[in-house]
Amino acid sequence: MQLIHEPPLHRLPVADHATLKPRLLAALERELDGPHVRRSHLELGRYENTYIERRAIPEIEPLCQVAQQAAQQILGRGDLRLGFWFNLMQPGDRTARHNHEEGGELLSGVYYLEIPDDSAALLVYPPEGERAVPPVEGHFLFFSPRLAHAVAQNRSDRRRVSIAFNFGPAESS
Repeated sequence: MQLIHEPPLHRLPVADHATLKPRLLAALERELDGPHVRRSHLELGRYENTYIERRAIPEIEPLCQVAQQAAQQILGRGDLRLGFWFNLMQPGDRTARHNHEEGGELLSGVYYLEIPDDSAALLVYPPEGERAVPPVEGHFLFFSPRLAHAVAQNRSDRRRVSIAFNFGPAESS
């Protein structure tokens, strides 16, 4: 696993994206209006987060394994819990500035599943000022949950699909 450090970000290309993408998109469409879906964060006229129960979308497991290994490497610890949600941005959509400090999170990340041209950069707000980070389909970006971020307007004529991840300390039993 070759993480690329670009402060304040870590980038990781996923080698089998070409195999994962059609499977994950088909699973997303299958489950999108099903009983295992919950939406949250109604902002700017749309729900920013689409949660699908992990057991209902087994196609995500290979991606979760890659994400978990990367988070363990970045954080230097193995006792992590993982949560994920889909972010579906139609043409014209954008995501409001926010962070992921709640819930004792240790690391946040995003995987770019389907990224049309002109579909919006990730905007990050480190102390030195705003930075636009172009999305790269098939790549993960990992960052501190305290880092304020947003997504610029989707200027493409197609839907943009990413999967967000949070990692926190594993629950003790």
